[in-house]
Amino acid sequence: MRGTKQQERAAARAQELPGASLEHPFGADWDVFKVRGKVFMLLTHVTGEPMVILKAEPGEAKALRESFEHITPGYHMNKQHWITLTPGDDIDATLVDDLVTESYLLVVEKLPKDQQPVDPNRFG
Repeated sequence: MRGTKQQERAAARAQELPGASLEHPFGADWDVFKVRGKVFMLLTHVTGEPMVILKAEPGEAKALRESFEHITPGYHMNKQHWITLTPGDDIDATLVDDLVTESYLLVVEKLPKDQQPVDPNRFG
């Protein structure tokens, strides 16, 4: 996906997820998506190109970085647990949807059971 279409797709997917909210704690240049107060996705253009920053399981993050040219370590985040997507033809809409959903579920599964908006083992 090219340009801001990747960010638009990621934001649209995030807004479909139960309990997800959009905040701007770092200013207007950062869209921060949270579930129950915990960050699962950030969108920004601060480097001059649109970025989608997502949580990922460390082994999966490493495999994604090795498999996709436009997936790199998380920008200003823990490099093992976060990835950054930048525009490129190797990133399609289905991959964006899957990575946003996985990031969300990684955060949800760490929440106390009574705060989980979905069962992370059954969602999707």
